[in-house]
Amino acid sequence: MGKGITGLEQAYHILFVAALIFLAVMVVLCLVRAIIGPRIADRIVAINMMGTMIMVIIGILALMLEEGYLADICIIYAMISFLAVIVLTKVYMGVYQQKKIEEAKKDGSN
Repeated sequence: MGKGITGLEQAYHILFVAALIFLAVMVVLCLVRAIIGPRIADRIVAINMMGTMIMVIIGILALMLEEGYLADICIIYAMISFLAVIVLTKVYMGVYQQKKIEEAKKDGSN
């Protein structure tokens, strides 16, 4: 952290470690939600939440390790995570529209 009060540095360290453990547990729970679903929207939201929590983890590590380049990595990860969610949503919408077209054709032919 720097040249500060030793007790305060230890308190920050404990707080950061507790936050990292909590976020790691939450990422695992989001992974479970992304796997079991049950809907596609649940999976997409879980993946988006995982990306957000990973960014927070990287930010906390940047503070703990006093490494400025980790903040840059966090920003790059944010852009990649955003694009991944957009692509997943676009793919899902295409599959959904294709399913609707097939159902309409099936109903029209009956």
